[in-house]
Amino acid sequence: MTFSRTRALAAAVLTAATLTSVALPAGPPAAARALVKTPTPSHACVRSDPDADPRAREVLDIARQVRGELDLKSVLLRVTVDGHEVVTGALGESMTGVPAEPAMHFRAGSVAFPFLGIILLQLAEEGRIGLDDPVAPWLPDLPRAHEITLRMLGDTTSGLADYVTDQAFLDELAAEPFRHWTPEELVGFSTSQKFWYDPGTNWSYSHANFVLLGAALERITGTRLDHLLEQRIFGPLGMRQTVNSFTPDIPTPVLHAFTASRGTYEESTFWNPSWTTAPGAVLISDVCDLTRSIEAVGTGALLSPESFRTQLNPGTVGLPGPVNGCPKDVCLPQTEAQHFGLGVIIDKGWVLSNPSFSGYAAIEAYQPDERLAIAVSTTRGCAAPDRNTAQDIARLIADRLAPNHPL
Repeated sequence: MTFSRTRALAAAVLTAATLTSVALPAGPPAAARALVKTPTPSHACVRSDPDADPRAREVLDIARQVRGELDLKSVLLRVTVDGHEVVTGALGESMTGVPAEPAMHFRAGSVAFPFLGIILLQLAEEGRIGLDDPVAPWLPDLPRAHEITLRMLGDTTSGLADYVTDQAFLDELAAEPFRHWTPEELVGFSTSQKFWYDPGTNWSYSHANFVLLGAALERITGTRLDHLLEQRIFGPLGMRQTVNSFTPDIPTPVLHAFTASRGTYEESTFWNPSWTTAPGAVLISDVCDLTRSIEAVGTGALLSPESFRTQLNPGTVGLPGPVNGCPKDVCLPQTEAQHFGLGVIIDKGWVLSNPSFSGYAAIEAYQPDERLAIAVSTTRGCAAPDRNTAQDIARLIADRLAPNHPL
């Protein structure tokens, strides 16, 4: 089940004066941005020997076939079982004449969301907050701040509309893909609309929840979000190739992206990603770190057993979906088999994230019974379908390596 929404982009301007203002952190000033972490070259992600594991060539053959069928510019992938490498590889080109390599960095989007959920749960374990604390002490200007809780931001049950589905936002994003967006502008699109439902009574995907959660975590801890992620997630997990960026820059080596979302096939590598989530959590990663990420998220490595159970089901299972006027493409029913946890998707036993935007597509998925981790990143050729094509490859890999657990 895909909760991330890839929408066509177009063009118009909505002034900030028409939006409900919620004061939020905008990220550090330019001088401070120079102090952000950069990837560590000595921990580069490299191709594995395809003959080292009999499954490796099968996985690469799957990726090669799908790349040809779907006209993908590149495919990066890594598969592990119980933390041991099955295969790490790359197919195609980053740019014309530049071969794709596993070490290339790409935008990781919603891979950040499980991390925000983990930090929230860690703070609850430490007694610094309660998951059901209203957000008013940290986000006093947010409408219904005394009803919306920290849990509702993390599992996206606040009822806030998703700015990424707002046509005025989409128009402006298409017109100015290099524009830097502030958190206030993004959340303003959501708060200018009516709530889809009373907070906590249903489920709908909204990027605004994670922009707000990032701001709340900074205010609760008094620590910049990028520093929180480094201290509590990337450092402990050894994710040395995963960094936040306050600018559109991507550290070398770069996997270049291309999209036809504006009607013409064009490069989109350096389109500004500030609209995707909270400043400090706008992540760049590589395929090896994606595997480390989902191994940790899928096993609860950074949480107590109780908190891990909460991340997998914070109370979303059983929420009704399209009732009381909420459209069926907005309010999705949350079942035991398919639901959203605290920042993470649960789909038929798989724990996963599946970012897809601005020409980049990826998936990180973990199957607990098989201890199988799959990470795939793809970029588009000019005839590629407008969907998350990394999922197509991951699904076929899962069919081959875990036939009793379809993805």
